[in-house]
Amino acid sequence: MIISEPSIANVPAPGQTLLGILQGVLDATRESVLIVDSSRRIIASNQAACDAFARQNGGLREKRLSEVIRDLSLHEAFTRAIENGKASDIKMDFIGTEKRSYDINVSPIYLDESRHAIGVFYDVTQIERLEKVRQEFLSNVSHELRTPLTSIMAFVETLEDGAIDDKENNRRFLGVIRRNAERMHGLIADILELSMIESGNVFIEVKQVRLFNLVEDVFAALSSKAAARQIKLVNKIEEGIKVAADPVRLEQMLTNLIDNGIKFNRPGGSVTVEIERNGSTNSIAITDTGEGILTEHLQRIFERFYRADRGRTREVGGTGLGLAIVKHLARLHGGEVSVTSALSRGTTFVIELPTGLHPSRF
Repeated sequence: MIISEPSIANVPAPGQTLLGILQGVLDATRESVLIVDSSRRIIASNQAACDAFARQNGGLREKRLSEVIRDLSLHEAFTRAIENGKASDIKMDFIGTEKRSYDINVSPIYLDESRHAIGVFYDVTQIERLEKVRQEFLSNVSHELRTPLTSIMAFVETLEDGAIDDKENNRRFLGVIRRNAERMHGLIADILELSMIESGNVFIEVKQVRLFNLVEDVFAALSSKAAARQIKLVNKIEEGIKVAADPVRLEQMLTNLIDNGIKFNRPGGSVTVEIERNGSTNSIAITDTGEGILTEHLQRIFERFYRADRGRTREVGGTGLGLAIVKHLARLHGGEVSVTSALSRGTTFVIELPTGLHPSRF
């Protein structure tokens, strides 16, 4: 068997072969990668870098680094790698269609016996966002626990200093301690509940639920609160209507929303529950006649510990986690929860549940 030698014309140049292999490696890399020559022009990049840094005017090849990214520390790092052969680790924020944060390693690389520089961009935007959420969560938890704990300690000290023998006030002091202890208990319970939901350790068992009866059960549980504030509870659900949902979790969602409707209502107001069927969706609406929520708060109302009126929330009670729990439980059903509000007219929360929910899906 005779194998003919390839002609010189068909043999790729050494540099082209190396760049071709390098390009294959770059394209298989998830991080954004740029290779820059001694004139600070980009000679190779991968698709991730193009998606991150190429603007509407096309690709990155043969462009100067300064045309693509205007960051002094980045340019200095590439210069050190090319001129001094030194690697650098830097951080950079890049503002394109949105702000992204990167940890960048810039190192020297030799191609065709000349020194170039390669920069690997690790996108840490999501990591930093999650770290910020974690820090805010810890700060909020610490603050929310510190307030009732401080009150408990203060009244315990008062009782220890002799107030326990004050028959006119000692029971009042004990009542304050009990209310703050209950507040801490509720907060810890909600934190554990939300943590379990977000970690995927909560599962739902879908059944056909008689919605009228479930709403009546919630009303009965909250009737004393409603009576204390003269709030009328109105169930507009027809008795025969059924929805596909986990009855325990649906009751939890309704309890949170109806309880909010009572707490943030006007004396003599009302909370109304009704349903609208839209093809593949059951929309359960909980409407109150309270003062409403400002527009700037509506987008954040389902965030953990977010309160539109912090002073009012603490006055009427609440952990600041109820709406976040409702949001996660609705999504666990494959649905969603939304809110609309008008100042001085009231607020409506809507739980949307798919009509085609089936136990086998979960």
